Amino acid sequence: MTAPAIEAVDLYKTFGHSTALDGVSFSVAPGTVFGMIGPNGAGKTTTMRILLDIIRPSSGRARVLDTDARNAGPALRRRIGYLPGDLILQGRISGRRLLTQYVDISGPVRPGRIDELAERLRVDLDRPVRKLSKGNKQKLGIIQAFMHEPALLVLDEPTSGLDPLMRQEFLAMVKESKAAGQCVFLSSHVISEIQQAADEVAILRNGRIVRVATVEDLRGTAVRHLRLRVAGTGAGDLRSRLQTLPGLDNLKITDDDGRGAAASATLAGAIAPILAALAVLPLTDLVLEEPDLEESVLSLYTAPNSEEQS
Repeated sequence: MTAPAIEAVDLYKTFGHSTALDGVSFSVAPGTVFGMIGPNGAGKTTTMRILLDIIRPSSGRARVLDTDARNAGPALRRRIGYLPGDLILQGRISGRRLLTQYVDISGPVRPGRIDELAERLRVDLDRPVRKLSKGNKQKLGIIQAFMHEPALLVLDEPTSGLDPLMRQEFLAMVKESKAAGQCVFLSSHVISEIQQAADEVAILRNGRIVRVATVEDLRGTAVRHLRLRVAGTGAGDLRSRLQTLPGLDNLKITDDDGRGAAASATLAGAIAPILAALAVLPLTDLVLEEPDLEESVLSLYTAPNSEEQS
């Protein structure tokens, strides 16, 4: 049986009287993209730093690429590409020279690889780092993480400062890394990016994992928004027809100037029974939106503590 690329078991971390992680456990299969999302202060960065042995847990254990994280020497670190969330780069040298210094740390980089990535991300490697914008500095950070084609990529808020076009290019790079058999562990505040990139997602809140699920599972529990308009039916009649339908919540009915009525609601559960019931109405307009994954995730941020699970 293949060992997980990452395995965290009951991780606790305290800083003085503050608890940053409170029993975090999860595993990441090789060759997959694993996303971690949560509000500021949830513990995402602390988790990543423990996995990389930048800081030590107060208790619990972590294995990375089948090696105890506490024994993460140079050999293991060369198999990892890391982009920190608080990226700080030297300012008096060019981007090319800076990346050359990183090569000495990360290990071999195939010829032309750095220029290939720089062209894709549209960054001038010959400009001094201090003259680069925040977005272009972030691109250098991405290049140093990807350039040696590591077995594992650990990326903390990797698209911070990037414009929408470059975010899409970055997501393409993540997909290519997965196709090449690399494992990607990333955190993000942008839920739509996680939805596009990740196979599985851990939702973190107050140092605890609220849920670990596939993106498809999250979509399955997300609500849809329904809007419709009917002709020749009053608001009262429409309400009596709709309020008994299973799965409809937050129902709102408005009159349409005596010509009919309009309704909006959220839908959780099967679509077919709703559509069958609506088919007998004199509909003039019907909109059923795609599941709102962001809304589903945000609801977990504020879920009662009793629903949290590690």
